[in-house]
Amino acid sequence: MIHAKPKNGAAVLTLLIAAPLIMEVLPGYTRFSSLFVFPIEVCVWGGGALLIRYAVRKGNLHWTALLLLGLALSVAEEFLIQQTSVAPMVLRLKGVTYARGWDINYVYLLWALIAETVFVVFVPVHLTELLFPQKRQDAWISKTGAAFFGLLFIGGSFLAWFTWTQIARPKVFHVSAFHPPLRLVLVAAGIIILLVTGALVFCRPKSGGAQPVAQREVKIPARWLLLLLGALWAILLYPLVLLGFGLWPYFPPLLAILGGLLLCAAAFLLVPRWSTAPSWDAGRAYALISGVITGSMLVSFVGFVGAAPQDLWFKVVVDLAAWFLLIRWRHRMNKR
Repeated sequence: MIHAKPKNGAAVLTLLIAAPLIMEVLPGYTRFSSLFVFPIEVCVWGGGALLIRYAVRKGNLHWTALLLLGLALSVAEEFLIQQTSVAPMVLRLKGVTYARGWDINYVYLLWALIAETVFVVFVPVHLTELLFPQKRQDAWISKTGAAFFGLLFIGGSFLAWFTWTQIARPKVFHVSAFHPPLRLVLVAAGIIILLVTGALVFCRPKSGGAQPVAQREVKIPARWLLLLLGALWAILLYPLVLLGFGLWPYFPPLLAILGGLLLCAAAFLLVPRWSTAPSWDAGRAYALISGVITGSMLVSFVGFVGAAPQDLWFKVVVDLAAWFLLIRWRHRMNKR
């Protein structure tokens, strides 16, 4: 792999592909009919996830840095790159504009911030590290590699912006090309700077020789239950994007926001507590990740009602292949 450290090419390539695959292809947001955008998604989502992981591993940062940098990537996507959360929605499933205020599609924005942070950064990064456990602590790429993938990310971001806001909107969806208000661009840039600064400055390990705090044993669900809980979490998240597209235009937006925040709170309170317990292991982590991916694949079939046959069958084949790989990797981990 070019610009990857020796013997890290497979891990780099896996993460580059896994991020857009898990976020876009498996749930069907990128369909067979639009698969030509996948290389751009590799540059933006894959390159972004790789650079975030590089910063966290190189700086030996706390796991919250992964969260803050993932949120920064999502804000960049939603406000600066494809601008989906600030542009008027091109799809209004019931012909009604839903939950739009202050020039922001705020229910859709909440879904995007959660989904993109989880399915672009957290899940692909941890899944790749589980597949390459001996390389878990490595940065995988050098400074030169980071510069290379940074340029790839910038180039991909420009293509994503131009092809969506300036070409797809007017030529495919027959709405005007979009240019966000300057105030939203400045606000988004400020938020990104704050998130990145917070990750790089305030998420560093404490120094001074403090004694480590003894880890307390907590009751962790069985692996099968972690699989189900992960799937349930992903299934409950999916209605937010349907609401964002206006499927139920009279559903109170406040309830949608509260539901999304509850899902965030559940993940934020439970997963770190489980994963720091002495009995937490790779098998449990893999079960939770597999559940989240599986739930996302299954529930998104709802969005294929009335879809073109080639798009539906492509999703069936790709999802089955992904599920087969998850099972195969599970058996390989058990042997290891």
